[in-house]
Amino acid sequence: MDSRLSRILLGATAAFGLCSGAWGRGASPYLPLNLSPEIERQIERVLLLADRPVMTRPIAAATVLDALPAACKVDELLCSRVRKYLQRYTKRASLDHASFGFVATEGATTALANQHGMDSDSSYQASVHGYVQITDYAIVSLGALAFDGDVMPTGSMLSFGFDALQLDIGYRDHWFSPFSGSSMLISTQAETLPSVTFSNYRPLTRFGFTYEVFFAELSSSDKIRFQGGTTSGNPRLSGIHLAIEPAAGWSLGVNRLLQFGGGARGGRNPGDFLDALFKPNQNDNQGGTDEEFGNQLAAITSSFVFPGRVPFSAYVEYGGEDTSFEGNYRLGNAALSLGIHFPQLWNQFDLTFEVSEWQNSWYTNIIYGDGLTHEGNVLGHFGGDHRTFGDGVGAQSQFLRLGWEPGFGGVFDFTVRTVRNEDYTNMGYQRAYEFGTAYSRALRGYSLGAEFLVGRDVFGESFSRIGGYMRFTDEFGLGGSSRRGFSEPRRRQRGAELFFDAGVNASEVKARIDGNVLRKRTGMEIAPHLAIGARRPISDRSDIGVRLELDRVDDANLLAARLVDYRYRFGGPLALSAFFGAARYDLATPAFGYYLGVGAQWRNLLPNIDLSVDLRYADKVARDKLLPSDAPSMQRPDSFFDITSATLGLSYRW
Repeated sequence: MDSRLSRILLGATAAFGLCSGAWGRGASPYLPLNLSPEIERQIERVLLLADRPVMTRPIAAATVLDALPAACKVDELLCSRVRKYLQRYTKRASLDHASFGFVATEGATTALANQHGMDSDSSYQASVHGYVQITDYAIVSLGALAFDGDVMPTGSMLSFGFDALQLDIGYRDHWFSPFSGSSMLISTQAETLPSVTFSNYRPLTRFGFTYEVFFAELSSSDKIRFQGGTTSGNPRLSGIHLAIEPAAGWSLGVNRLLQFGGGARGGRNPGDFLDALFKPNQNDNQGGTDEEFGNQLAAITSSFVFPGRVPFSAYVEYGGEDTSFEGNYRLGNAALSLGIHFPQLWNQFDLTFEVSEWQNSWYTNIIYGDGLTHEGNVLGHFGGDHRTFGDGVGAQSQFLRLGWEPGFGGVFDFTVRTVRNEDYTNMGYQRAYEFGTAYSRALRGYSLGAEFLVGRDVFGESFSRIGGYMRFTDEFGLGGSSRRGFSEPRRRQRGAELFFDAGVNASEVKARIDGNVLRKRTGMEIAPHLAIGARRPISDRSDIGVRLELDRVDDANLLAARLVDYRYRFGGPLALSAFFGAARYDLATPAFGYYLGVGAQWRNLLPNIDLSVDLRYADKVARDKLLPSDAPSMQRPDSFFDITSATLGLSYRW
């Protein structure tokens, strides 16, 4: 750790010691992340039922305590379980987590999803965590995670501060995404990084502002490009998360990762860091020169909670491994992820479904030959480990999880994951898949379980795991039954709506096939338009929502997801809307870009039917030229498509 950073830490620690008593609630411990899945699923249900979107992980214990009163109105048994579990975080000292599992393995070795670097051939996994709250504003946490070939101090850290500003120094996990099955920027796919983190767990101002900023060090690499050769060292990593929750049930966030320094490239000074942060196009897209700051990733995330009789959360992540075209705001080598989570289905089930697709070059970099990795694993999406190391290939993934709490007690967890890499790198990839089943049940203060996993990797090699585990938690034995009890009938919030749109779309495409050398423009095309979405009121006249749209544009499908879908209702039947999101254009290889527009509605043209008109624009939807059939590039290795369209249709809402 360099002297500049040491001085910053000492100054911050002293400041906390001097002024923390003047503030409100003290520091909070964090809940396990991908170490105790049964209770982690319960905690996320509590937050969703309390209208609290999850945007980052690990989750502070104080955040869940704050959400319990609202969740208790909906699900008594769930509330009782989580409250009992959280009792261990209300003590001055506590062993809050302990788990041990043993496994028999067979077949190929592949990286398991979100398991802190553990492979499928590991025969055991053990984890433990405890803490001592020295004062209200200081916590010492000690933790460890072990599996075949590795032991790491995951969860070991010093925490200082209060609800608006907490400093964590040590092995704290980071997860920048509302998605629970994957995260494009940073997740628990790799071993926990040593880091220094500043964050808040109490939303600030009326806009519900939250933040997380961390500085970390990656494992050593001898493939760092510098002065025409390579240098060895530990690259630095910085992460920034900012989010707002201006209305209950909806949150919007932005995330950044900056990989820089290492070896003779040095640690860079604060001025260079700020230049790269605010001007990435000028500081990072220079062909790997010594003046280039390093490697950057960015993402925009949105999470929306629908407060219905069957509540659900819908969330979107649009990210980029680079910048694209002109300016600093367009994301290049993009990725689009969509997810939906139902915390309660027929009182016994919960369901999560998530899909992701990304273009080439994710987790690879011209300066850093080992890419965005730590101890051999990518930092972000688990699919990045399912390919030949260093192959910057695009891919698709799907994740399905079904939880079941049967009447005879215990909890079942069924999961399905798939990854399919594109074939333009000629690596002979196949679709990878895995099917998992786990069952756990409380017994005398512990949770005992069994799990089974079978799958095939991207090279066609099969693997399997079967084993059992014991965890220090018995919340699923509470009340002797797993059936839920509801303290209040679940009712949909007044004004909350689900809707389906059908109509026609008129579109025109302007294409830049090779910069200014080759351009083309299509004629106007008329095609069907379909959409499905949800909205909820945030004031007497305003609504916020999410929407997924499908159109046919120049003989190719255009899929668009609205991260922000705002509507203002006038006193009469007229309503106006504005929206922003991301679009996927289904070409020979997928193209991605920003998507925005405005609209108008004439509400209740017929009962529950509105007449809608939208004007939409997809900006510089980018596709990289990766196929042998692509024309040779004279100016740029990518093509850009500007899509202007208008839709007219009927919207049925219920």
